[in-house]
Amino acid sequence: MVDIAQQAALHPASAKDAATARVPLTAIDPGQWRALAQRAIEPNGYYLPAWALAVSATARSRTNASALPAFAKTSSRLIGLMPVISLWRACKIPLPALVSAHPYGTLCSPLIDRDAPIEAATHVLQQARKAGAHALVLNDVALDGAAMNALKQALSRDGLKPRILSSYLRASLDATQDDETLLREALGSKKLKEQRRLRHRLEEHGPVTFDVARRPDEIGPALETFLQLEASGWKGKRGTALVQHAGDAAFIRHAVPALAETAQCEIITLRAGTTPVAAGIVLRHQDRAFFFKLGIDERFARYSPGVQLTLELTRHLCADPAIASADSTASADHPMINPIWRGRFAVGDVLVPLRRHDPVVALIHGALLGRNAAYVTARGLIRRLRK
Repeated sequence: MVDIAQQAALHPASAKDAATARVPLTAIDPGQWRALAQRAIEPNGYYLPAWALAVSATARSRTNASALPAFAKTSSRLIGLMPVISLWRACKIPLPALVSAHPYGTLCSPLIDRDAPIEAATHVLQQARKAGAHALVLNDVALDGAAMNALKQALSRDGLKPRILSSYLRASLDATQDDETLLREALGSKKLKEQRRLRHRLEEHGPVTFDVARRPDEIGPALETFLQLEASGWKGKRGTALVQHAGDAAFIRHAVPALAETAQCEIITLRAGTTPVAAGIVLRHQDRAFFFKLGIDERFARYSPGVQLTLELTRHLCADPAIASADSTASADHPMINPIWRGRFAVGDVLVPLRRHDPVVALIHGALLGRNAAYVTARGLIRRLRK
């Protein structure tokens, strides 16, 4: 089997269609992209243009993604957008499929116009076909989200159905609730009392404050504080902290200030006196927040600074009338945030067939299932070896 790019070379008659169907992210008009994000049927902070373009331009191993754009038939308005890479590049599987580009976050739900969701979804699928793909693979998509529902409806018109490859439940916050009631119901009075005791112990190192950096002039210093905290902990020891890799550092230092210009990013910091003990990056898109990353000073680990920061973030978001919900963007069974944010929504990887009765789709499906099984087995072996 050959990759999509190889297929276009072997079939030059379709190369022109492929070139116009799948374009560089930088070819998308930024104004159109921002307007689509405002109208998106489902928020996704990781597909905002300032974030996605910074990832594609600089982030380690995630550069040079392309896009499947959808335009309205009656105008040149952008109504759908799905950043993608080839299946070969994503998984080293030499079969003709496109995979949602991972945006250095854990949500790949495409941007679909709420004013024309079925038309937008249909056009995205058509663009994938024109690009030579036999299937789309959506990784980390909200399975019951509005974007996925629009794609399901568009597929059903062609007698097609998506196939779920894997799924899990992810923690989320209903920010419309009263914060103290929510925390009391989630943690119980005993655990809340323990957290208050730890906070009082932390105050022995200086008054505990919770700061939110929003303005562009605030966000730069706050970001550097976050990067230092992240690199000082276990991520730094493993070599996975953002600042430890030139591309990743360039991406985050570009994306965060750019989003701050449009009030779509903030950095939260917990301090004991003048010492930052925990910090996090939060993206904002429409009425949803996205808790991207957390860094802590492990010298204060006995006081649970990550939990203390998350409790303050919960209060902060619940007090903000512009925010209705928050995505933890955490893995399944995350030990820190799952007990605090008790909301759940299903996230998974989905195979979207583009042609009926296509034997190539069956091959793609089998290859992905085999790869997933090998990955699960390898992770299990690593866990046992660590124990």
